[in-house]
Amino acid sequence: MFASRYLQLAVLVVAGGAIYPLVYLRQNFEVSILESFGISITQLSQCYAMLGVIFVATYLPSGWLTDRVSPRWLIAVSLAMAGLLGLWFATMPSFEMLQIIFIGWGIATGLTFWSALIKAVALLAGADEQGRFFGILEGGRGLVEAVLATIAIAWFAYLLDSAGRSLSASLTQVIYFYAAFMLIAAPAVLLLLDDIRADTASEGEKPNVWEDMKLILRKSEIWLAAFCILCGYQLFWATYSFSAYLQQTYGMTAVAVGFITVAKLWMRPIGAISAGVAGDFLSRETVLASLLVAAAASLAGMVAVPSTTGTGLLLGVVMLVGLLTYAVRGIYWATLESCNISDRTKGLAIGVISLIGYAPDIYLPLINAALLERYPGKTGYAIYFIGLAAMGLVGALAAWRLGKVAALRRL
Repeated sequence: MFASRYLQLAVLVVAGGAIYPLVYLRQNFEVSILESFGISITQLSQCYAMLGVIFVATYLPSGWLTDRVSPRWLIAVSLAMAGLLGLWFATMPSFEMLQIIFIGWGIATGLTFWSALIKAVALLAGADEQGRFFGILEGGRGLVEAVLATIAIAWFAYLLDSAGRSLSASLTQVIYFYAAFMLIAAPAVLLLLDDIRADTASEGEKPNVWEDMKLILRKSEIWLAAFCILCGYQLFWATYSFSAYLQQTYGMTAVAVGFITVAKLWMRPIGAISAGVAGDFLSRETVLASLLVAAAASLAGMVAVPSTTGTGLLLGVVMLVGLLTYAVRGIYWATLESCNISDRTKGLAIGVISLIGYAPDIYLPLINAALLERYPGKTGYAIYFIGLAAMGLVGALAAWRLGKVAALRRL
């Protein structure tokens, strides 16, 4: 049983690590995407804002769907759909077609994938294992993404510098690589993942989505958990701008920035798994609050790094921010266990929390673009990073309060 559960977790880790890197390719290749597709930062930000709108619109239906359909099928279909859209993305279509691709990615990663992934892990883990299972999920996803990104960056650098390929041709090969991995992972999930379902019969409850929704929304723990994720996710969103920030502020090349941002990805398994294990042995909420404060401080400190600094210091700061933000992500979904929600309605609860927690997908791309247009260069980034760091401190207060509420309920 022990080995079987961890094998199932490993399959979920690979699926989670495979589906998002292409959707968020800007993390390592933002400037290259702008040049290859012939679009502006505002247009790219509009695509990501639209992706956020799709996420918000699908989180609740996703939770409802996850309570009724096996995560195995939902995850496999999501990977196949996202991979096929990736093949279209590789043709570098017009901005209008690019928007359609992002809508498709929003459905594949929002409606059919996210709640299925989170609920599958929550059901696999015991009550005292939530921290480590979610830590392994986040850290393992990061390890998969780091391996894929390392291969992609190395391949991109070889094509661009040694093989003499153009920037767009090199980027096309990177896109094909990510799409192919998803298309291989989809049937593997069907073959290797079991049907993971809650035992609804044993709970003796007849499903009623409206009553379930009212029950979930009345719980203060749900709102606190959602706000923890909202603030922690905003801190992580800052890292999506590191690639362009390093190129534009410190004059680094696309390849050099790519290697630094990939090095950051290797902090994900270390930070996430360590935080998850610590959360199981200490208070989940106390660990989360401490990490939010530390991550906020490190992000604010990045603004203070002089424009003339060397690559070594930049690498160290980026990796520290990465370590802490990934640690936050590794434990914040473990707070679901503190919300006192039945297994039967966990999918719906995940949908509600995700609706609030991942709302930054809508507004942060637009805020980022507006700030950089109004305050070009380091000033715009400084305002953006410090504002997100302040939200991290607010999240720490929410985590502390959630811990208090959960402790009182257990008395």
